[in-house]
Amino acid sequence: MRYKNMTSVSEIAQIARSQESDMKGRLARGFIPRELRLDKKDIKFDVASIITGPRRSGKSTFAFAFLQDQDFGYINFDDERLSEITLKDLDKVLEAIYYLKGNVTLLLFDEIQNIKGWELFISRLVISKKVVLTGSNSSLLSKELATHLTGRHKEYELLPFSFREFLEYKNVHQNSKGVYTTEEKAQMIKLLGAYLENGGFPIVLDGDPDRILVLYRDIVERDIIQRYKIRQSAKFKQFVKYLISNSSSEISYNKLKNIFSIGSFHTVQNWINFIENSYLTIILDRFSFKLKEAILAPKKIYTVDTGFITQVTGSPQISRLIENIVLVELIRRKSYFNNSMEINYWKNEQQAEVDFVIRNGKSVTSLIQVSYINDKKEIKERETKNLLLASKELHCNDLLIITWDYEAEEKIKGKKIKFTPLWKWLLNTK
Repeated sequence: MRYKNMTSVSEIAQIARSQESDMKGRLARGFIPRELRLDKKDIKFDVASIITGPRRSGKSTFAFAFLQDQDFGYINFDDERLSEITLKDLDKVLEAIYYLKGNVTLLLFDEIQNIKGWELFISRLVISKKVVLTGSNSSLLSKELATHLTGRHKEYELLPFSFREFLEYKNVHQNSKGVYTTEEKAQMIKLLGAYLENGGFPIVLDGDPDRILVLYRDIVERDIIQRYKIRQSAKFKQFVKYLISNSSSEISYNKLKNIFSIGSFHTVQNWINFIENSYLTIILDRFSFKLKEAILAPKKIYTVDTGFITQVTGSPQISRLIENIVLVELIRRKSYFNNSMEINYWKNEQQAEVDFVIRNGKSVTSLIQVSYINDKKEIKERETKNLLLASKELHCNDLLIITWDYEAEEKIKGKKIKFTPLWKWLLNTK
């Protein structure tokens, strides 16, 4: 079969048929329902439904399973056999789908951003078709959608498995009453250790953490270096590794510029944007009531999955891992359950810091510290002091310290602080 300079509808149809067969086989082997909710009423004409998220986070399987009780056409553009497809070939792709499925009105396109100019095709198509798209680059999708599909698209974000989904995969069921025996608690902590080390990507849940390095290289080399045509590839790879190694830390663009001898501040800024757009890292802004201050303040860097941290760095600090996993879970809760929630970190002029500030609109609703403590005597005065300082400044009395294995409520200087073990906090969705 020839794939270069593809002109044959039958060749495309053959690939589409094999892709659909592969997806059906994947579902037949078992599918863990995901927490992200789509409503079939939202899949309608003149509106493209977009599912974004990291490469290999389960977007394709999720979308295919969501639509499996309907008649739809499917093709995945993240396939080397379709690497020569261009914008002018997309009508032939459509013809191939009709050849296989008849004149279907529902279409699922995976990794559509691989086709330059795809948004023009989709803008024309959504008038008469219901369209679901997936993509693993937030910037390419958002920029192009904003230009050509303004008001005619709805976006969803799918992240790697939550701890709750991970337990479902392991066939471990939560206690509906929230009361756990000593044995159940020990099992939860053991499973949390595995989740923390290997992460939540579906490809590593069977216990093959080496796959995470392959995924990491694919994102760095294919999704970033090749896509953005980065010339200093060796230096860029070291730059990415440095960011991953410093997850849960503040970063300074000027410091990064000097460490890596990068000629331009804007190059550093672009590189970080490329990495974040490809869903490898997450940038967290410092909280400020003044927009300009928030923009100019240092940022904190996190990694989208702790499996990347452990595999890329080797021996990460446990305290940084648990802070990272809390941030990703907060992002997940925002994406799946509460889009109006905003997440920042807080730091005052005296360098007192609180890990996470949660707010809705202008109101701060919760302050969260993360600390690797197992009992009361390990509580650091600095962390409770910082929480109380932020509570006073931000007028928030919902104070939480997420621990490794300590649970209590303490009253400190007239303020109630709740201590909750990480595993128990991860079992909730709010």
